[in-house]
Amino acid sequence: MPLETPARIVRALVGRGYNAEREAVTLIAGSDDPGRTLARVVEAVPDDALRITADHVREVLASAPAADPPGTESTGSAAPDAAVSDTAADPDPPVSAATPHDNADHTTQSAPAEAKGGPAGRNVDPSLRSLEIANDMTGQSTGTGEYGDFVKVFRDRYEKLSKMLRGRVNHRPAKAISNMSGGEDAELIGLVDDVRSTKSGHWIIDLEDTTGTFPCLVMKDKDIASHVDELLMDECIAVQGTLSGDAGILFVDSLHFPDVPRSHRQNTADRDVQAALISDVHVGSQEFMADAWNRFADWLHTEEAERIEYLLIAGDMVEGVGVYPNQDEELDVIDIYEQYEAFSEHLKSVPGDLDIVMIPGNHDAVRLAEPQPGFDDELRDIMSAHDARITSNPSMVTLEGVNVLMYHGVSLDEVIAELPADKASYDEPHKAMYQLLKKRHVAPQFGGHTRLAPEELDYLVMEDVPDIFHTGHVHKLGWGKYHNVLAVNSGCWQAQTDFQKSVNIDPDAGYAPIVDLDTLNMTVRKFS
Repeated sequence: MPLETPARIVRALVGRGYNAEREAVTLIAGSDDPGRTLARVVEAVPDDALRITADHVREVLASAPAADPPGTESTGSAAPDAAVSDTAADPDPPVSAATPHDNADHTTQSAPAEAKGGPAGRNVDPSLRSLEIANDMTGQSTGTGEYGDFVKVFRDRYEKLSKMLRGRVNHRPAKAISNMSGGEDAELIGLVDDVRSTKSGHWIIDLEDTTGTFPCLVMKDKDIASHVDELLMDECIAVQGTLSGDAGILFVDSLHFPDVPRSHRQNTADRDVQAALISDVHVGSQEFMADAWNRFADWLHTEEAERIEYLLIAGDMVEGVGVYPNQDEELDVIDIYEQYEAFSEHLKSVPGDLDIVMIPGNHDAVRLAEPQPGFDDELRDIMSAHDARITSNPSMVTLEGVNVLMYHGVSLDEVIAELPADKASYDEPHKAMYQLLKKRHVAPQFGGHTRLAPEELDYLVMEDVPDIFHTGHVHKLGWGKYHNVLAVNSGCWQAQTDFQKSVNIDPDAGYAPIVDLDTLNMTVRKFS
């Protein structure tokens, strides 16, 4: 059956060298003879056109001649059919065709054995979708690097996070506590300014608010002492305790993080629909796994994958240039713009009816300091395949009511370096993500490995609790639930480089986590 689905139309257009607006694809698919319509549209568009628009299709449909008599071959229809003959010849390829391994898909929770309904190949209705993006700071940067900018961003951080804690403690400002009498109970919310141990093995935490700094002592034999190992500089916490006799220090009895409430209830979609979560494609690297990517893209065109209507890419579309020492020796594509052109070509191979969202990462051609704005206009024009939505790092993306916090994940390096191995490690990257959820901030520590940009607002605070927290960066696959939030680090599409080998990184490459948005159950597919 020629060109009866939008995916086949998109593939036929890509084979002719064209992108297309979604509405244009829909109009072609809804015509009486999609193959003939596509051929006439391609013939009618200007020679210099690279994208088929809805207006192009409407003009062709408005001038359509009478239908050919029975038995007459439609002029031009053979070429479009030929462009998708590989799909039509095998309308329902087995999963094993997508990967050379047996038992290649690993199901962590209940996943359907087969896709539901529809003809062979994808059969989706884009009108049922909803996609919204919040917290996009692209074009909103105000920082100049002056002292006042740093004051503003930390004040905004404190105000946002302290609001989350005020329901748990009766906060008094540091200056007011310093004027209290010894032996009184006191409660304080502040940013961690310093953590140090005493000769006796106790811990002193200096907490700073907008009025000053006050020292807080955590005794080593207290149950809360284990939380001291989790603290990062500049994160916001609350403490409750009793002032010493001279009122010079607060003896801490309890310690609170902003945290995700244990009562958090997940939002879910109202229909059976899925999202694929990937990151760290690294096109341009000699180790980019093109074969695995092609297997993934081909599988997305099958009936089994037709419930996947969203593709979220959490940064590092390309390998970049000059990111680490001697990187040029490991590049397959030297020019950064050519890397993005190559990435765009690979993106064209996924179904054109997907809604795609992309954020930048530390290998991408944007500023390294977080929050990272979305790509500039020149790069957006290069990566125009399938009208992908490009937003800043981080961003909250809402898919049919499900809130997905997309963050590339550079701060995970810092969390893993600073915290004990049982609380954060590369082998279990989702546990490091749990720490960020507990702190309600994607990059709490300033001045460390993670570059942070001073802005009037702190865009890195998790003001709203996500239903899914999606990161990449560390090239390791890991997932789990923390207070009903699904945390997913999605691995990568790059085999081990010499640099990674030198720093003992063994990547999890060629994986695609697939989330059921109606249940938040997850399946992991392997294509390498």
